[in-house]
Amino acid sequence: MSAAEYDDQQQPATLWGDTPESVPASFGQQSGAGSGPVADGTARPHEEAVAQAENAGNAAAEHLSPAFPERAAWGTASKLRAWQVEALTKYFETEPRDFLAAATPGAGKTTFALRLATELLARGTVDRIVVVAPTEHLKRQWADSADRVGIRIDPMFKNGDGMFGRHYQGVAITYAQVGMNPEVHQRITAGGKTLVILDEVHHGGDALTWGDGIREAFTKATRRLSLSGTPFRSDTAPIPFVQYAPDEQGIRTSISDYNYGYGRALKDGVVRPVLFMAYAGQMRWKTRMGDEMSASLGEQVTKDITAQAWRTALSPEGEWMPAVLSAADKRLTEVRRGVPDAGGLVIATDTTTARAYARILQQITGERPTVVLSDEAAASSRIQAFSDDTSRWMVAVRMVSEGVDVPRLCVGVYATSASTPLFFAQVIGRFVRARRRGETASVFLPSVPNLMALAATLELERDHALDRPKDADDGMYNPEDAMVAEANKEDRASESLLEVQPFEALDSQASFDRVLYDGGEFGTGGEVGSLEELDFIGIPGLLEPDQVRDLLRARQASQAKRSRGRTAKDGMPRAQQDEARPMYQTLKEQRTELARLVSIWSRHSNEPHGAIHAELRRISGGPAVAQASVEQIQKRIDVLRSRIGGRR
Repeated sequence: MSAAEYDDQQQPATLWGDTPESVPASFGQQSGAGSGPVADGTARPHEEAVAQAENAGNAAAEHLSPAFPERAAWGTASKLRAWQVEALTKYFETEPRDFLAAATPGAGKTTFALRLATELLARGTVDRIVVVAPTEHLKRQWADSADRVGIRIDPMFKNGDGMFGRHYQGVAITYAQVGMNPEVHQRITAGGKTLVILDEVHHGGDALTWGDGIREAFTKATRRLSLSGTPFRSDTAPIPFVQYAPDEQGIRTSISDYNYGYGRALKDGVVRPVLFMAYAGQMRWKTRMGDEMSASLGEQVTKDITAQAWRTALSPEGEWMPAVLSAADKRLTEVRRGVPDAGGLVIATDTTTARAYARILQQITGERPTVVLSDEAAASSRIQAFSDDTSRWMVAVRMVSEGVDVPRLCVGVYATSASTPLFFAQVIGRFVRARRRGETASVFLPSVPNLMALAATLELERDHALDRPKDADDGMYNPEDAMVAEANKEDRASESLLEVQPFEALDSQASFDRVLYDGGEFGTGGEVGSLEELDFIGIPGLLEPDQVRDLLRARQASQAKRSRGRTAKDGMPRAQQDEARPMYQTLKEQRTELARLVSIWSRHSNEPHGAIHAELRRISGGPAVAQASVEQIQKRIDVLRSRIGGRR
């Protein structure tokens, strides 16, 4: 079975159920030739309705196996997922020209779009389909899915062809193709009644020429269906054919016609729960000026230091990446006990590090990983082959971060410095697609504030904002590669002929930090290979979300008990020995932890950091952080941990 076949893991027989009688009455009022009531106003004969269903190819995704055969879908449809029926119902209530469906990655946007397309074709509302996708691989994936439901789409169409062949019902193209020659696609669209499906529509704002080209090409389309798993951008470039309206602060934000977020999908069992395995450690590097620097990954330092420590951790020359890749492979082994074909994916920053990571994985596993470096035909074939086999690992640069469906991916390593909410959500979307109940996903990542905050707020729904708030500092507006650019760029203040040394990662050591799940944090940290780490790596790969939460709490309690009972060689309790530790060190660590928790809660509540600190002082008492005692800061930490862990 190909990757595209897994898009929804569903097997609907007709649009509204297995029999024409299950079609809602409101759907009888159809437009176009051969549809709607007969001339004398009487209802369409039953036989004609049956013929229409057959001719329409109302089998969108009928060859896709059901995600959960025992689970009945909402409403009259016995095979469609609840959200898909809701979205289709909402669409056909008004049949708008433009419709934006925002559904979390893995929810089944392709099946939804194809069911809508077959219905519009059957009604005669449209007679051709144009699918616009971000990558070449996704073009072929759409064509494969459409072919299985009786819609012939040409994914090999080139701008120079001018028009697709009569044996096709439409084309699959990329946003880049449209941007290069919008006139070609304008002619195709204007030449018939066209449904344009804009897959991952936020890419329409990637470049000024793309947005202008898309508007020019598809302004005359009969219908436009926009799809996105992440309907927001990291900049303020408008997304074509998306409506915007001011929010309570006057910020113009995108409006989705239907939204199905990760939180609801998780409750419905449509997506997997995600365990974030965070790793810290000590980093050492040499700057371009030749200065030797060191820092602990994840500690509260300047953005420049964080970027350089992060970059050092990701260097394949150090010990951090091999240790994390080894831990991830152990986790994959555990998951494969319950999911035998489970695979892993490493997202790398560039081709050089991707190849280096692949060599490390081959040394660890004895198996050569699949390496995907570009969006080409050969790369697409490699992705497809990996999706179809049972090998362990794939290493990729960026292109697998969005839209590419490899449903057996259960373990990931986030080995890139890209850190915007958009890119992070796209990457995590590769691991959340559920094939059966109980599957979990595990993503290993550096313990840096940016990623920790994104992991803690994964289920929050975001909209795209056209205006930038004056006090915005939430990461939404940073370029996608801000961390990489910051790490690579030269310090303008120190540009000179003497500055000839490149950045050099000298040493990196990994340590297990904690696990993030459902907004909570678990684990007391520990060395790589310690019981503290293995407690969480060894969590079964088949668990319901509630079981995951209960097991994490049990492991947390077990570690706390083990820590309390641990004694030194001289028989003295460890806690008594720790009392000799300088107070300033404890205060420094507490302030760092408090700042991290305040940042997480700020993203969740949309409150400024200062307001959160003020409220904590009111609740817990005591002066400002700089003058607060160990006990006073700890009270504030406990308050925030309680809020973050229990906000559901």
